[in-house]
Amino acid sequence: QVQLVESGGGLVQIGGSLRLSCIFSGNFFDDYSMGWYRPAPGKQREMVALISQDGTTTYADSVKGRFTISADNSKNTVYLQMHNLNTEDTAVYYCHRQQSDGEYWGKGTQVTVSS
Repeated sequence: QVQLVESGGGLVQIGGSLRLSCIFSGNFFDDYSMGWYRPAPGKQREMVALISQDGTTTYADSVKGRFTISADNSKNTVYLQMHNLNTEDTAVYYCHRQQSDGEYWGKGTQVTVSS
């Protein structure tokens, strides 16, 4: 079992920045990927950004150049740095971990971008 706890969401104006954090704990496997997801029209959740155990990152086209995912394994934390936010980024952001024994989700943190 793995527990994921997100934090860092909040209310920000258009063009602003936020940094989300996801602290993970529990039983880890070396082969994993972690990422951030948010709801999207027609989908349960869409991938925003992923990072694998070797540091490879993947981003949705809508956030490339604005968002950066990173991991600090010494702190068991994954971050999502978000810049130049717009109203379309308003969503609950969920942290996700995929490893050998399954996948795990956090409860989410709300990001609201206001005009």
